[in-house]
Amino acid sequence: MVKLRLKRCGKKQRAIYRIVAIDVRSRREGRDLRRVGFYDPINNQTYSNVPAILYFLEKGAQPTVTVHDIFSKAEFFQERIYN
Repeated sequence: MVKLRLKRCGKKQRAIYRIVAIDVRSRREGRDLRRVGFYDPINNQTYSNVPAILYFLEKGAQPTVTVHDIFSKAEFFQERIYN
């Protein structure tokens, strides 16, 4: 099963996160299938590769709760039908 979840990057005390499609059995820093965006909590910036995210959601990937909240704040689901 594939999930959309966060992968930590950056320096100490200055974390940024990549939003990646990754196998459930992989660890947080494990090899990802594809990078689909990033999230910077310090500057509150988000970048999303919308076609890649839609591709993985159509294939059955589940976003984690945190990634779902990030997408909701970015108004990703308001324009699209997602259950």
